[in-house]
Amino acid sequence: MDVDLRKLRYFVVVAEELHFGRAAERLHITQPVLSRQIRALEQELRAQLFARNKQTTELTAAGRQLLEDARPLLAAAQALHRRVQQAAHGSSAFTVGFMPGITVTGAVRAFSARHPELSVQVVRTSWADQVQGVHEGLLDVSFVRLPVDRRGLTLRPLFREPRVAVLPTGHRLAGKESIVIADLATERLLQDPDAVPEWRDLPERTGEGAEPRLSFATVEEKLEHVATSGGVLVLPLSTAAYYTHTDVAHVPVDDIGPGEVCLAWSADRRSPRLPEFADIAAAQH
Repeated sequence: MDVDLRKLRYFVVVAEELHFGRAAERLHITQPVLSRQIRALEQELRAQLFARNKQTTELTAAGRQLLEDARPLLAAAQALHRRVQQAAHGSSAFTVGFMPGITVTGAVRAFSARHPELSVQVVRTSWADQVQGVHEGLLDVSFVRLPVDRRGLTLRPLFREPRVAVLPTGHRLAGKESIVIADLATERLLQDPDAVPEWRDLPERTGEGAEPRLSFATVEEKLEHVATSGGVLVLPLSTAAYYTHTDVAHVPVDDIGPGEVCLAWSADRRSPRLPEFADIAAAQH
């Protein structure tokens, strides 16, 4: 059976909104048209994707499975389109993503020297999108900090580094030589708990409170919030050292593993430039 990518895109938007009216607005189509497209997709798949009543719209088990599989499929289709367009127009760019605190200068210079015909570009990423650009074809390779969703990726380990707690300078722990993760159990973590599973899994953790979790686009915003409103971060040492801020301090955390940096690229791609760049990057570290 052929899957209609347009219907899949419609489905993903409805699944994200869980409201046909808002989804139709996002898609710039009418709600009846959207409803017909979703019904047609359900008929093609022979599965009910949404459970609807007058008050709510919810994903069924089949809908949840389709959402999990649809996003990487749509990203791969988008990446395919970009690469075909680049080839058609004679594009000779190679794009490298990097997370804050990771220095890529040496690897980029060495690769550029080997391939003067390429325009090697660098793009800064964040925790939220460090692999998204790879899946969507925006990045050829990306320096990523684990953990990441490994599906659809080839990962080449590069190096490990300690992780530190970032605290306001007046914090009770700021002057210590080192701490353990349990010392942060009563603190509010200002980042995705999945990035610090050792804190997330503390049985005695009480630091989340009733306040909604704030969302920050950059490390700079997180540091400002640490300095002005309290809360803590757990960051790789290179990231904490890269951003200087007079009102925050960082302290080593003894009982958590190091942060690991890998180079990631799409598992579907076979270009010899990808492992070549990975070899260069590994040699730099």
